[in-house]
Amino acid sequence: MLCANAAGRRTGEVTSVPQGTAVRCPTVSRRTWTLLISLVIVAALGLLAGFARVPYVALGPGPTYDTLGSVNGTQVVDITGQRTYPTRGHLTMTTVSLTDDVTLFEALGLWASGRYALAPREEYYKPGESEQQIQQENTQQFKDSQTNAEAAALRYLGYPSKVIASQVVSGSPADHVIAPGDRLTEVNGRRVATADDVLAALQDTRPGQRVAVRFQHDGAPEQTAEVTLAQREGRPQGFLGIAPVDRADAPFQIKISLSDVGGPSAGLMFALAIVDKLTPDELDGDQSIAGTGEIDGKGTVRPIGGIPFKMIAAREGGATTFLVPAANCAEAKAHAPSGLRLVKVDDLAGAVQELRALKAGQPVPGC
Repeated sequence: MLCANAAGRRTGEVTSVPQGTAVRCPTVSRRTWTLLISLVIVAALGLLAGFARVPYVALGPGPTYDTLGSVNGTQVVDITGQRTYPTRGHLTMTTVSLTDDVTLFEALGLWASGRYALAPREEYYKPGESEQQIQQENTQQFKDSQTNAEAAALRYLGYPSKVIASQVVSGSPADHVIAPGDRLTEVNGRRVATADDVLAALQDTRPGQRVAVRFQHDGAPEQTAEVTLAQREGRPQGFLGIAPVDRADAPFQIKISLSDVGGPSAGLMFALAIVDKLTPDELDGDQSIAGTGEIDGKGTVRPIGGIPFKMIAAREGGATTFLVPAANCAEAKAHAPSGLRLVKVDDLAGAVQELRALKAGQPVPGC
């Protein structure tokens, strides 16, 4: 004898039933079917969440590095050809970790931990840009931060500075005329002492205008070349095609060695490390100081992103004081970990002064 469910499907066979005995076929209730279907849906969604990638990146605390110390046996800031002074404390630069290509489960787990935040991927990976291009941009920003840190630190210490062409755009008017590393002394009839002077000299120019550029290549005598400025989309000024940067003109070498780090935000801490090593009175006073901030060749400290995560990394690394760019103070104050003192900085000279005040137990500007 065969039993059937409500849909007419066989549910099983019953044998050896005495004649006249009522047979009750096993059935599956609607509630059971609902439960089974729900479990299947949940399992499918679980599989989907475990493998499906979301268009977000996770931001969190990254590694920290003592700019007065060494990494893998190599000094982070190494100065040769000039007397340096011993240091005892820590001047720690902080970073943000960025996790890409995360699944829905991974994204929710990172967010729920309270140590990470999610942000739309397009904020960090521009449409059409490859991962290699983005990495190159970050690496170049990091190199520029080192150059600016050297220039700012040595300018603060009284050394003269110079302006060089750090990059020359391929196919631009400057291409094959000026080489990367050439020293710029005059642009469009204006003597240049800083990178901003170069930009100012081109501010009122127009595409098609001929301008004179005076420069020095690899220690050779200065020379002058005339170039015709080009058009660049989105800007009315003439386009020369060089990226000027400030560089200290000092009779010794500074080498900053740190791999797998990108972006411009380590500039302030690099500059402080250079100043600390070249001056006899220790800036940190055997304290653990951390901080962040982009810096230009004149020593101005600019705001950065990801400061809540950098403060977490600093505190977990043992820092008790954190140097904050003035423009980041409101955000930093709202997210400061317990036990971390915030010190507001506007420029390199102010940061040096505030570190010396901290060492002497004097009041400093907070956030």
